[in-house]
Amino acid sequence: MNEHIRDIAVPKDWDRRGLPGWCYHSDALLELEKEHVFRTHWQIACHVSDVAETGRYITLDLVGERVLVLRDKDGVVRAFNNVCRHRGSRLVTAEAGHCRGALVCPFHGWVYNLDGTLRGPARPESFPPLDKHEFALSGIETEVWLGFVFIRLKPGPQPSVADLMKPFEEELAHYRTAEMIPTGGFWGHETPVNWKSVRDVDNEGYHVAMAHPALQDLYGSSYFDEPFVDGVCRSFATYNPHAGRRWSVDRYRAIAPEATHLPPDLRSAWIYYGLFPNNVIAVTPETVQFYQEFPVTRGRTQLRGAIYRYPDEGRAQRLARYLSARIDRDTMAEDVQLTIWSNEAMTSRSFAGFYLSDLEYGVRTHHDHLRAVLPVMTLETAPEEERMAEVNARMSSNP
Repeated sequence: MNEHIRDIAVPKDWDRRGLPGWCYHSDALLELEKEHVFRTHWQIACHVSDVAETGRYITLDLVGERVLVLRDKDGVVRAFNNVCRHRGSRLVTAEAGHCRGALVCPFHGWVYNLDGTLRGPARPESFPPLDKHEFALSGIETEVWLGFVFIRLKPGPQPSVADLMKPFEEELAHYRTAEMIPTGGFWGHETPVNWKSVRDVDNEGYHVAMAHPALQDLYGSSYFDEPFVDGVCRSFATYNPHAGRRWSVDRYRAIAPEATHLPPDLRSAWIYYGLFPNNVIAVTPETVQFYQEFPVTRGRTQLRGAIYRYPDEGRAQRLARYLSARIDRDTMAEDVQLTIWSNEAMTSRSFAGFYLSDLEYGVRTHHDHLRAVLPVMTLETAPEEERMAEVNARMSSNP
């Protein structure tokens, strides 16, 4: 057994069926997913280097909520709802930026301190006295772990990020991720599929040999996935000694310097760490990145991510990072097409449902996590849309 595989047994008689097709095209189920999956579980917002200075901020929208992350005057990274307490305007509209000492609402000019407290409204004489805490920005739970800023929109079942990611902390700490800096901001695009179709493809490497020529060239047979256990998983691969049939892979292998900052067993590794329901932190010897997906509608999904590098990056590291990004770019384009084909089948009467390989245990265990949160997803036939929440509540109270 590969020394990097955790001691996790895959039962021989595990159920090979995935979620039924109706789970991919139900508006009512999507509302439950937003409330009980996305709002109550940790999400990666950014890296500390994205808000490196006082007043530096980033924003993101997810499942109907607007989020603002900034660094206050005391150096604390905070997250708030990007909603003015007066009339609900966005306080800031840019994806990233810098404010000088205060947040000023562009609608009526209400002013907030960087700790979220109200400094004062415009035309204060037109209001009764306003308590700066009572009318402060609504705060969002925040945790910084190994340089990544996590947020949770409402209290949920997961423990702290540090506790969740404990199985991988020692390994990931070798990459000094907290020291890294941005390479060019956030990337994002929308794809016409249900969000689970994106995760289904990303949660297994069974398709790599057929669908991803560059990754197969780079990895060979070294790639393996681990199942989701207690909300986290990992995929691991090392360079194929015979890699180089494709130009990007050949140049990457030739140019990438030996990663002496890493232990010998990680110097040629590409590793992906998954955090339920939709987050991935990926490392190579040159970079760390995160990516995730958020549902927009039942058939539209927003993909989002960012790549970070070492601050003392040399020329060879920079070129290797460029080439690894080319490999990733091709892989993402290939995956997008796979998600479209798979998602189409979820509404087809000719498709009888998933039948999963032992190599797709990551898909099954991710689905198991979803079923645990929303037991209505165990039903082979969809309840009526207007009764979806009622049926799920009844199943939750009578497990």
